Order: sequence, then structure tokens, then C-alpha cells
Amino acid sequence: MTGIENVLVNFNLEGQSYEVGELVLNNRKIYFRYHSDFLKTGLNISPIKLPFVGEITNAEKDPFEGLYGIFNDSLPDGWGRLLLDRSLSSKGIDILSMTPLDRLAYVGENGMGALSYLPQQDGLRDFEKQLELDVIAREMTHVLKGESTEMIEELFTLGGSSGGARPKILVGFKKQTNELIHGYNQIPDDFEEWLIKFPSSQDNQEIAKIEYAYYQMALKAGIEMSECQLFQGKSNQTYFGTKRFDRTEKGKLHVHTASGLMHDNFRMSTMDYGHLMDCAFRLERHVNAYEKIFRLAAFNVYAHNRDDHSKNFSFLMNAQGNWKMAPAYDLTYSTSAYGLHNTMIAGESKNPGETHLLKLANHFGLKKPESILEQVKEAISQWRHLAQDCGISKQLTSEIEKTFNRLNKN
Repeated sequence: MTGIENVLVNFNLEGQSYEVGELVLNNRKIYFRYHSDFLKTGLNISPIKLPFVGEITNAEKDPFEGLYGIFNDSLPDGWGRLLLDRSLSSKGIDILSMTPLDRLAYVGENGMGALSYLPQQDGLRDFEKQLELDVIAREMTHVLKGESTEMIEELFTLGGSSGGARPKILVGFKKQTNELIHGYNQIPDDFEEWLIKFPSSQDNQEIAKIEYAYYQMALKAGIEMSECQLFQGKSNQTYFGTKRFDRTEKGKLHVHTASGLMHDNFRMSTMDYGHLMDCAFRLERHVNAYEKIFRLAAFNVYAHNRDDHSKNFSFLMNAQGNWKMAPAYDLTYSTSAYGLHNTMIAGESKNPGETHLLKLANHFGLKKPESILEQVKEAISQWRHLAQDCGISKQLTSEIEKTFNRLNKN
């Protein structure tokens, strides 16, 4: 079913529930108004672009088809959107007629973060059986090739609300027994909520091991990340998994990407790490925010992570309304479509180096930025040892190491 004209926005933040407001589609424009009772909470869910007022407001048509960025963050992109479109097409629904409100209704209560949307479109099923990663990987390959699969509903249930281009699933994980279950409905108390990635058709088959080695390098570089580990299927194929940072023992945390916060079209971005540093300071209200972004910028430069677009940086808000930068994610060896950094470093995206990083640091008055660069370089210098521990092939290890050596001379 399509043609939804109004959607209620709800909020379940660390176990506390709120009615946030309402989205209305009228004459091809999407309008939003906060509920007056929610305004009294002071919980500003999007403090840069969405006015925290009681009047009816609307966003520009671009970059999010008339949605404010906070609601666009709830929509799946890449893999998740592909699954939703395939699932709807299999039911005879014309996906070209789908509006952003229709898509939010399919997200319902199953999106990332703490926001949910009513009415929720029916069409999701729950699955009781345990997960076999190799089977899921095989069916994902069929979807990526454009082939049909009987598991399309299950794949959508597992990962249809997630963002990013690479296939992924949301699961419950019990470390003591190494059990994986579907994470769609409320998971048992002795399970944690995790996300597991699968290679896309363009990925190196060792991508999971590479990303895990990057996780270890990032920790050594002083970058906060959520817990990660490698999972194995019955065929011994390896998959990368990470504990979800938008879920805690108290419940859901509110999550907002830099793309959504600043209304940046991550596919045609002009964002600089300076914009990120400014955004982080506005939210955290502490100069430590500058260092977090700078450290991440240095890591992405020296570790050749050029897929550093604005959806790969997020911020979290807790029940007290306090913001902080989310743990880093999607850190891996990568090259963007044009070989450039998606986020510029002091205006440079083609071949940034120490000069650009220090220019960025000096602009924001960072103290002793050279020591941060040295820590990052030292962490990356341990690549060969970490790659060996992860079982990455010698040839690939050497190829990536050569790139690091070239970048660290800049």
C-alpha cells in the first residue's frame, strides 16, 4: 500500500516513550510540527536544521526529497533500500509511486536509533530459526546479481532498516554460546544487539579481516569504537560484526548522522572535516570534540579510508538530552568513486597530508596536534603484524602497506 499522507513520529529513548510530532504530505510538500508536550521536554532531536518550535515547518526539496535530515536518517539506503524495493515489487507495489512517508511507514519501529513511525505498514514477518551466515551470504549474492530469492522477506527483516551500501543484518548475539538469532523483535536479555556485514559484489573477499585489523589499529590510534569481532560460517568464510552503539541496557539511543544534521548530500558532498569539527563542538559544547574529529581525520588520511562521507559520522543523544560523537564505524581500506576523500581536509581531497591536517588543527586551536599524528602513524605502522594475526594474505598485506608508506611521507 502507498499513498500515506500523515505519519506520527514517536520516540523511545532509553526506555522513555514520547510522541514527538507529525509529518504531513500536502501538495507534494512534506510538513512537520512538534507536539507541544514534546517541546516541554527540551529534547531537541535535530538542533541544526529542524526548528525546535511549535509552528508547522517544512524542509527544502533538496537534498532529502522534502524531509528534514533527522527523518531521512531513518530511511534505509544502499542495501536496505534495494531490499525494500525488491520486497515491495514482489508484492506488486509500484516503487516509483512511493513517497518518503510511505517508506517511513515501512521502517515503522524497526529503524536505527530511537525514532519510530506510525502507522507501520504491515509486511514484516518474524523468524524463529537460528541464523546460518553462509546461507544468508549466498542469498545476498542472488539479490546483488538481480536474481530472485525466496528469502527476500527474511533478508529485509534482518537488515532492511540499516544504512550503507554493503549487505548487512541486525542480530542478537550471545557470546557465551556463540548463538546468533534474528534481531527484529525484542531479543532475550542474555543476548546483545549486533550488526554483521557481508561483502558486496565489488569487495575484496578478505574485506572482513581487513576491517577487523582496521578496528584494532583505530583503537591503538586512540579512536573510540564499539566492540567488534569476526564471525565464521560453516564454510569458514569470515564476516565482520560490531555491537550496535544505538542500543544500551537502558534501551535505545537517539542517533543522527552528520549528513542528516547538516543536510549534506553525501553523494555530492562539499563537506570538510572543519565542518564536522564545528558541528561536534556545537553538540558536545567542549573543545575535546575538536580532537575526536581531528584524530579520525588523521586516521582516515594515513590509513587510506577515502569512503569518509557524511553518513559515516554520527552523533548520539541520551535521555538527558546530552549529545556526544558516536563511536567510529566503517573504518577500512577504501577508495571512493573518483579516488578522492569524500570529506575534505582543509579544502584538499585528492592528496591530503600532514600540511593539510596541521592547517585544520591550527584553525581550531588544537594543542600539540603533532603528538596526535604521531600516535596515529604509530598505530598504522603495526598493520603488518595485525594483518598477519587476522589471517590476511601476504600479497594483500604488502599492497596495503605500500599505500600506507606512501601516505605517511606526505
